Amino acid sequence: MKYSLELTIDLPRDRVIELFDNMDNLKHWQPELISWEHLDDHPGEPGSQTKLVYLMGKKEVEMIETIVKRKMPEEFTATYEAKGVWNSVENYFLEVDETTTTWVLGTEFKFTGLIMQLVGKLMPGMFKKQSYKYMVQFKKFAESA
Repeated sequence: MKYSLELTIDLPRDRVIELFDNMDNLKHWQPELISWEHLDDHPGEPGSQTKLVYLMGKKEVEMIETIVKRKMPEEFTATYEAKGVWNSVENYFLEVDETTTTWVLGTEFKFTGLIMQLVGKLMPGMFKKQSYKYMVQFKKFAESA
């Protein structure tokens, strides 16, 4: 399953990147995040991994983020792996003008295991809705920071 989303943020691109690129800010726009931990000695660089733990409903979900491409301020690409799910997320930050940035997100999901394959087929909109929710929450956080 693939989709893309776009959102305009009323901030200069440098400020958007500064806020987006700080792991300590995740809690402000991903409130389900319980914890995160770098798994190697070169965090933020291509190939580096971070363990993320989210509370989804009443269940803790652990995923591993692997940075694939980091060409800031234009692009940040990472994969996220959890039980039954592999997700690639490409983030592009386009400078509209001196005070406006467009965030373009492209994502692909692959599911393993019968339950996750069914969820992916029966409720594909759920994943897109969650991605957009995080984008909107980031916009609100960034514009008020």
